[in-house]
Amino acid sequence: MADAHNAFVTRVKIEGAAEGPLSGATVAVKDNISTEGVRTTCGSEMLADYVPPYDATVVSRLTDAGATIVGKTNMDEFGMGTTTETSAFGATANPVDEERVPGGSSGGSAAAVAAGEADYALGSDTGGSVRCPAAFCGVVGIKPTYGLVSRYGLVAYANSLEQIGPLAPTVEGAAELLDVIAGPDEHDATTHNAGASSDYAAAATGDVDGLTIGVPTELVEGADDEVRRVFEGALDAYRDAGAEVEDVSLPSVEYGVAAYYVIAMSEASSNLARFDGVRYGESGGFEGNWNESFAETRAETLGDEVKRRILLGTYALSAGYHNKYYKQAQEARAWVRQDFEEAFADVDVLATPTMPVLPPKLGESVDDPLQMYLMDANTVPVNLANLPAISVPAGESDEGLPVGLQLVGPKFGEETIIDAAALLG
Repeated sequence: MADAHNAFVTRVKIEGAAEGPLSGATVAVKDNISTEGVRTTCGSEMLADYVPPYDATVVSRLTDAGATIVGKTNMDEFGMGTTTETSAFGATANPVDEERVPGGSSGGSAAAVAAGEADYALGSDTGGSVRCPAAFCGVVGIKPTYGLVSRYGLVAYANSLEQIGPLAPTVEGAAELLDVIAGPDEHDATTHNAGASSDYAAAATGDVDGLTIGVPTELVEGADDEVRRVFEGALDAYRDAGAEVEDVSLPSVEYGVAAYYVIAMSEASSNLARFDGVRYGESGGFEGNWNESFAETRAETLGDEVKRRILLGTYALSAGYHNKYYKQAQEARAWVRQDFEEAFADVDVLATPTMPVLPPKLGESVDDPLQMYLMDANTVPVNLANLPAISVPAGESDEGLPVGLQLVGPKFGEETIIDAAALLG
C-alpha cells in the first residue's frame, strides 16, 4: 500500500479493451474479488501470496467495457469489520479526515474514489460493506438486489447475503458501473436476468415529483443528533422537489443485527473452513497430526475478528444450539422480509441515515466488537431481505464529516432508487 491513505494492497495496471462504455476509466477492485495473475489477499495473512488463476465475472466485464484496473483495495479481513482496521496489512485512513476510519469492509475502495485515485471502484456488501464506507467517505455506493450481479470470483463470506456493488463520486457514475457488471452469469446460478436490459445510468434523473418516500422510525430514532439533522435536511429537499414523505414502521428491524450476525457468522464458519493451509492458504509447516497443523495454521494466520466470527458461527450451528440460534435467526429474517414487502405496498422507496453515527476515529471502535456490530443497524436489514439500496451523500456535520442517506427499493428496483438518489448526488 504505497499511497497516503493506504487504500491499495496491490498497485496494478490491467488494461481494458480499446473501445467500450468505460474506455479511459480507471477502476479499483476490492481485494476479495479474483483477478487473474494478481494477488487477492482478502486482507488476510492466510492469503498473503494467493494469486487467482482466473478473473471474477465482474472483472472480465469491466475490462471488456474498456476500463483499466489500477489496483486491489484494502479491506477488513475476509470482509469482517466496519472500519477497515481488521486488515492484516494495516488500517486505511479516511481521505476526508485522516484521523478517522473510512468505514468497512470496502474501506479501501471508498477511500480510493474519495481521494481521486480511481474513477470508480468495486466493493462487496454483506451487511453494509459498500454503503458504510460510501457514507463515511462522502461518495456513492450501491448494494444491488441479490442475484443482479454475479458473485463468481468473489471469495465467499456469507453466500446468502453478499453482493458486489459499485462506488463512484456520483450517482450517475455508480449507475454506469452497475450497467456494466449487472446481468446473468452461467457461472453463478443465483444470478437473475432482471437487469439484463436495464439502463441504470439513464435512470439517474433526480425527478422525484410524485414519489412516496417512507421513513422507518425505528432506523432514525437511534441516530446521532448531527446525523439526524443532516438526514432531515435531505428529506426537506425531497419534499421541495415534489416527493411525499411519510413515517412507516418496520418492527422486525429491532432484531435485524442479532439475526444478521448469527446467519453471517454461521455461513462464515462453513465458507472459511477451506482456509486451512492445505486446500487454501499459507501452511505453517507444523509437525504433528493434521488437526494440530490445521489449528496452528489458522491460529497464526487469521486475525482476532475472523476467529471470533468463525467460533461464534460454529457454536450457533452445533448440535443442541442450531434450533436455539440459527433457526430463530432465519425466522427473524423471514419477518424482516415480510415487513419490507408490506411497507412497499404503500411507498415507493424507504429512506434512512446510511450509518447512525459519524466516522469514528482510528482505533476508537476496533476493540469494542459489540459497538462495531451495532453500527450496522441501518444496513443489515437490507441484506437480510435481499433488497437493493444506495448510499448518497446527504450533507456534512458541523465538523465537516460526510453523512450518507440510504434509499432502499423493492427487489430489482434499482432504477427507482438511482433516480431518487440523483436528486442529491
